[in-house]
Formats: sequence, structure tokens, C-alpha cells
Amino acid sequence: MRLKNSFFYTLRENAKDEESISGNLLIKSGMIKKTSSGIYMYMPLGFKVLKNVEKIIREEMNDANASELVMPSLINEEYFEKSGRLDAFGKDMFSLEDRYQKKYKLGPTHEELFTFAALSKVNSFKDLPFTLYQIQNKYRDEMRPRYGLIRVREFLMKDAYSFDKDQKGLDESYDRIYNAYKKIFGRLKIDYKIVKADTGSMGGLLSEEFQALTDIGEDTIVFCDTCDYASNIEISESMISLNESKEKPLEKDLIYTENAKTIDEVAKYLPEAKNKLVKTLIYTIDNKEYALLVKGDSEVNESKVLKLLNAKEMSLTEKEKIENKFKTKTGNIGPIDLNIPIIMDNEVSIMVNFVVGANKSGYHYKNVNLSDFEVYLTADIRNVKDGDICPNCGNKLLFKKGIEIGNTFKLGTKYSEMYDLSYRDKDNTLSYVQMGCYGIGLGRCISSIIEQNNDEKGIIWPMNVAPYKVAIVVIDVYDDDQMEAAEHLYQELKEAGIETILDDRDERAGVKFNDMDLIGIPIKITIGKKIKDHIVELKKRTDEENTDVSIFDVIYSVQDIIAEEKV
Repeated sequence: MRLKNSFFYTLRENAKDEESISGNLLIKSGMIKKTSSGIYMYMPLGFKVLKNVEKIIREEMNDANASELVMPSLINEEYFEKSGRLDAFGKDMFSLEDRYQKKYKLGPTHEELFTFAALSKVNSFKDLPFTLYQIQNKYRDEMRPRYGLIRVREFLMKDAYSFDKDQKGLDESYDRIYNAYKKIFGRLKIDYKIVKADTGSMGGLLSEEFQALTDIGEDTIVFCDTCDYASNIEISESMISLNESKEKPLEKDLIYTENAKTIDEVAKYLPEAKNKLVKTLIYTIDNKEYALLVKGDSEVNESKVLKLLNAKEMSLTEKEKIENKFKTKTGNIGPIDLNIPIIMDNEVSIMVNFVVGANKSGYHYKNVNLSDFEVYLTADIRNVKDGDICPNCGNKLLFKKGIEIGNTFKLGTKYSEMYDLSYRDKDNTLSYVQMGCYGIGLGRCISSIIEQNNDEKGIIWPMNVAPYKVAIVVIDVYDDDQMEAAEHLYQELKEAGIETILDDRDERAGVKFNDMDLIGIPIKITIGKKIKDHIVELKKRTDEENTDVSIFDVIYSVQDIIAEEKV
């Protein structure tokens, strides 16, 4: 690519409305351009990065014996009605009608259509197993798009589906794609962890996530350095101490707490440790109100509560509604004489002499015990927190933020039963097909790479992903010797199959250097006055200093660096 007369630009200022490093650098480097909230163009350099990621994914999926196809984005609403996911997705799906008022959705995912496609082949056990995949755009009406390509409304996704005759076959197909994913993310040079996750609206037997570790991540990853335990915080099991309290239960005592309402305010006013306080939070769950009890230093885990009650949705009840119903401030709500079902966290069940709201403005109860109120359910309903122990080995848990870049599901027969995807076995009995589902977000992979590989100058692409491997920077484009050497080297690198930028723009050297660093080209060759002695300067993006190299040897040096970086 010759930069002169090419569509190439970079921005000198940071993007004003991007919260993440990756979103800012992608826009600043001219790789993507926002058209509206959560919707981006891939510009030429960004498109090359995207295609490099796509190439790696396609190679590994093909090597795992998966067959590529492409599904329509426009999906008849009836498919989602049949699977029961019309309500599950709700407003997250984009809806439209054709001229005959027939309703369609822009595909947020394609389980239904892949199952429908498999009906064309599967009749006998001899037709199984097989795996299908596509790399195609998905559409989700995110309430709050953010972080550049991490949470968007339109995104490119690789989704795959395996079809097997039994659980053993599903396990084998799952392991094959699981291992392909490890190769893909290894080649992309992403630092990641594999964690257990909630199956959510996908349903099925098992869900695992591939999480890129980065501070900008929206997910919290819980793991143990001593054993192999790793989980999304949504499903991470909270362990409670087995040591009984030696405190003697006391009589509850009504205490005036003035305007103290929050945990911090009440703890300071009494004074008491925050872990001696119990929060009573009023939630509306499937249109019914519940009181959830957790320790003052804990947070409710909504995924656990939904699963516990087999419910579809939950949200904190509006403050005004709570205060009208219970005739007190929300900060004074407590479990005693509260006429709605109470769900108590396991951690609260072993507490003695704790503090709760008194359901009376300006008051709390001190020295409350379990005998003072009735409980509907006791269960693990909180997030794990700092100081908690690993459920596997008992050592202290660690926490990191992550971006979900891939996921794998053992769907079992959920969708095959809905679509009557069955086969006849050797004894002529009918059985439902066992399915697996496997997704990778390409934009999220790109963002994760940048979040993990950047500096004050810009992006640092891994060799496998970089839009171009080499940039030749000509200091003086009006110097015949420099341009002749640059042209010769450019052709030589192209003939060697090395994608190269020739920066032949009439710009200051500093502008060219800054641009090549910003867009993250791994290797830079500078051609300047030393060319009269057949010397060029060679520099890796991650190096501090240039190295003088003979122009006759530089291509060999480049090939060595590329080979080394690709390992």
C-alpha cells in the first residue's frame, strides 16, 4: 500500500465520546468511524485487521472439520415464537415488517435457523455428526452501547453449531471446538481465562466463556491461583464459614438513627462494622415483590435469584412505591413484620446480633436474630467478594475484569425438541439430536487485543493481526536515492509475500513516525541520508532504539522477526 493518493488518515485529537482505550485508538488511527450510537464503519485499515482475525478463525474452524455457510439476517418472527425466545429477547431484537405486514427480526443469534437447516440432512444415525458455522453480522438493540466495539448494536460474529446423536458425541464435538478456540485466541495473542458461566436465554447443559483479561471488561472473573477454578461472578458459588459464632443471642433493641439510611451512614452512626449490618432490598420479580436479605458488605446476585425462583426478570422496586407501601424511608426497611416473602442469603443465616431497618423512619433494630422474623427461602443469592474462599480448594479467590470474546454451550436437545430434529437409530427408535453452540465476537477480539497491547504512542498489533507487517518510511521523498531504494525494497517485500506500507507522503518525518506507531505496524524501516552508504534503520514497534542494517540484508532481518513473532 502506497500512502500517497490512498485513503489513509489519522486524527491528532482523542475521540470525544469514547470511554475505552481501544475505542479511542481505533477511531484515532482511522480504523473505524462511528455512524451512530453502537454502529461503526470499518475503514480500509480496520477492515484488513478484521479480515486477518476472520482468517485465523476460519482456518481453525475448518481444521476442526466444521463446514461454513451463511444464514440470512432477516428472520421471520415465527422462528422465535416457536422456540419461546421472542419474550426472552424482548426489546433487544430489532423488529420490522414487510409490505404485507409480515413481522421479521434482525438476527441477534441463529440457533433456530441452524436447527431448521439441519432438518434437511438428518434422518438416520448415519447422518451424524457434523458441525456448521458462519461469520456474519448480528443485531441487538443495546440499551447503552459503549466501549467502542465491545458493546454495539451491529457486530460480526462467528457462530457454530454441532449436531450429534448422543451425549458422548456432543462431548467430543464440544472438546474439538473448545480446543480450536484455544488455538484461535492463542494465535490472536490474547491473554484470556476460560470460566464457567450462566446458560441464560440460550439454555442447555453447560456454558463456558473465554474472557479476555482487561480493566475495561464488563464481566467480573473469579478465579483461584492454587487450583483451576474459574467462573463468571454471575454463577460463582459463595462459601460461608463453618465456624459457629460464639456470641450469645440478645434481645432486639430499637435504636434511633436520625437520618442515617445507607449502610455506611448507619455503621458510622451506631457505630458498627458494615458486616454486622443486613440490607433489606425490595425487588419486583415477575411482577411480585420480594425482600432480599444480604450482609451490608455484600451485593445481590440477580442471576442466582432468577434461577432460584425460575423467574424471567427482576428489578429493584421504585423508591416511591416502596415508601408508599411500607410508610417509611427505603433506608429504614427491615425484615421484621414485613408482609412480603423474604429470601435470605446463606451468609445471613449464620449471623448473630445483627442490625436491620425497623420499618420506621429514623430507626433501626440492633441485636436482631433469625428468630425475630420469618423467611420464605434461604439460599446463595450474593456475589462472591474480596476475602471469600475457593469452593474447590479453600484458598482465597482472586478477581479480574474480563471481556467475553467467545462462548461455548452444550445445548443438549432444547432446540432439536422444539423443531422435531430427530433421527432413527440402528434399532429404528427415534431420538433427538444433541446440539452444541459456539460463538466468537470478532470486534471484541480486536478491542481486547488493543486493550492489552497499547502504549502512549498507539496500538501494538500482534504480527498475525496487524493490517501490514512492515512500514517503509522515506524521510525525503524528493531525494532520488531514498525513493529508488524505497521502491526497490517495497517490491522485494511484496514479492516475498510480506504486506508492506510505503509511506511516500510529502510529510515531516515526525508525522510519519507518529502515524506508523499509532496504527501499530510491527516493523518500521526508515530510509534517510544513510542510504548513500546502503544503510537503513530497522525498528520493531516494541523497541526503543533503531538498528542500522544493510539494505541488502534488511529483508532477511524482517523475515526473521516475522517468523519469531508468529511463534
